[in-house]
Amino acid sequence: MNNKVLIVEDQFIEANDLQLMLRKAGYEVCGIARSVDIAREIIKKEKPGLVLLDIFLKGKLTGIDLARDLKKDNTAFIYLSANSNEDILAAAKTTEPYGFIVKPFREKDLLVTLEIARYRHEHSRESRYRREAEVIQQLEKTVTGNIDWIEKLLQAGKIIQQEIPFDYLALGFDDAGEMEGRATSFLRIGFNEYQTIGIKELSVISGVTTDELMKICAASITGTIPVFFNNEEFDKVTQKSPLRKLTQEVFQMKSLLSYPLLPENGETFNISFYSRRPDTYTTEHIALLYRLQQSLVKICKQKPHNENVSTKNKPLADNTKPDDTSFGGMIGNSHLLLNVFDLIAQVAPFDTAVLVLGESGTGKEKIAECIHHLSPRKRKPLVKLNCATLPATLIESELFGHEKGSFTGATDKRTGKFEQANGGTIFLDEIGEMPVDLQVKLLRVLQEKEIEPIGSRTSVKIDVRVIAATNRNLEKEVGEGRFRLDLYYRLNVFPILLPPLRERLEDLYTLALHFINIYNRKAGKNVTGLSDKVLNSMMAYHWPGNIRELENLIERGVLLSKNAIIEDILLPTFQVTTIFQHARDGNMKTIEENERDYIIKVLKKCNGKIWGTGGAAEILKVPPSTLKSKMKKLGIQKMDSE
Repeated sequence: MNNKVLIVEDQFIEANDLQLMLRKAGYEVCGIARSVDIAREIIKKEKPGLVLLDIFLKGKLTGIDLARDLKKDNTAFIYLSANSNEDILAAAKTTEPYGFIVKPFREKDLLVTLEIARYRHEHSRESRYRREAEVIQQLEKTVTGNIDWIEKLLQAGKIIQQEIPFDYLALGFDDAGEMEGRATSFLRIGFNEYQTIGIKELSVISGVTTDELMKICAASITGTIPVFFNNEEFDKVTQKSPLRKLTQEVFQMKSLLSYPLLPENGETFNISFYSRRPDTYTTEHIALLYRLQQSLVKICKQKPHNENVSTKNKPLADNTKPDDTSFGGMIGNSHLLLNVFDLIAQVAPFDTAVLVLGESGTGKEKIAECIHHLSPRKRKPLVKLNCATLPATLIESELFGHEKGSFTGATDKRTGKFEQANGGTIFLDEIGEMPVDLQVKLLRVLQEKEIEPIGSRTSVKIDVRVIAATNRNLEKEVGEGRFRLDLYYRLNVFPILLPPLRERLEDLYTLALHFINIYNRKAGKNVTGLSDKVLNSMMAYHWPGNIRELENLIERGVLLSKNAIIEDILLPTFQVTTIFQHARDGNMKTIEENERDYIIKVLKKCNGKIWGTGGAAEILKVPPSTLKSKMKKLGIQKMDSE
């Protein structure tokens, strides 16, 4: 990043003050612009390394409009603002600024923010190049590996997963007549676990015959240019391709990135990334694949054209072994939780600030523990502080410490949490409860990496990684003036959103068994599971208290259970609404009708998978053959679970 700074500010006095501060600190101010149009002219001529950008400017265009241009050009920028509402903040977030300064600010605040922006810009670029080089190196190693072609495709997919997320990956040559052995796909079922799905396996899962699948493949439109589709665009494009439509419905996918490779033999080798999140893919992913395609072509060309390897002898779940990454005992394999695991694995090795968001009881503290134990700081302290449990008058002392006699009641010197965590990690839970005046002091500690205990005249240098958590909507808190915008941006460098339990019900039974085992050991019991009635009620429950509430209910259920199975569980009746919605019109369903509805619901949660790990038979605790017979008896077809 060069030393040129452009100031985009329509208030003359403020712009002039900024210019004086910057020049005094040795920066070259290449201009002052009072509108977006003027700023664009200066940027084109001067090519500044960093832009200080006010959001509200003269003219029709705002600083956010200019920020989108800067992001495309990879130019670092920092927002300047006196206030922002929730909508403005949401729009500003999408531009990914390198910092945010709230007016009025100290000269030192400005200079520290500039230095942080310079570091983040250079570090992010270098980090991106380094990660990309590592990916290419891993792919090249796969090319020379002594494993079969399908396994090489899987290894390549796992390597790319580090940079391009997917829940389902389909790869193969465009030859509908020779799909078997020349195309395959992988469904993600764990953090580093994948189910290999060939044409015959897809037939079993989808309920469509292999002949029909071949016709679907032949009728599907494939392009010769890279494209991606999110949200509504994905829904539209699936209507034009029967194979994409089938993939969407069978595996509940919501976005797609398609990248065709063109080996020298003239055949097209298509790579299709699917995700269950609706907004996964961007042009940056396509650009990355372009830079990786040389290695990918080498892998796809290793498949002999006349080879026709059958997968009939391979098991349905051809899973790779999970790696040694441990996520602190966090339980589940839902795609939402797997996304959280991916984010943890990405951010843990660095010192980046993390903001953990989620409802109460979702396990935010476990995320902090996991990040710390996977980081280079794992042998140093992890210090925790719940900002909601202390009165405002004591939080500052708890955080930064105090000297003896610094205030009434300070009979001894106290070491604050930041100093205790020196070299390690501090976890600030319920950060949204922190008083505004203390937020200013916390921001300066994060920027300047030093604390000043109450009553002390000297500062103490610290090296602490910060992980914060809240169940509040901080954007709303910022808009209503209860949380500082600059602190929000300083903490929100790497947000991780924990899903509520009601959005990952496929993990509920596994979680329940986990807690049953824990409380069996504590109570000396031998409970082995849940009755169908209890599981049915739990699947229909809203879970406002999330995993914490589930744990409490299971503990009570284990203690009260007189049998090997928990036959009854006390759910708050005012929350169990979905079970009896059909009774509102006076139409009570029979036991068989309820059983049919429940099996269909479980099948949907399992993406139509009947047997194997995470399959419907495992969740329902019945043999797969019994479940198939039950489905036939109840008239459940494959399309019912789509």
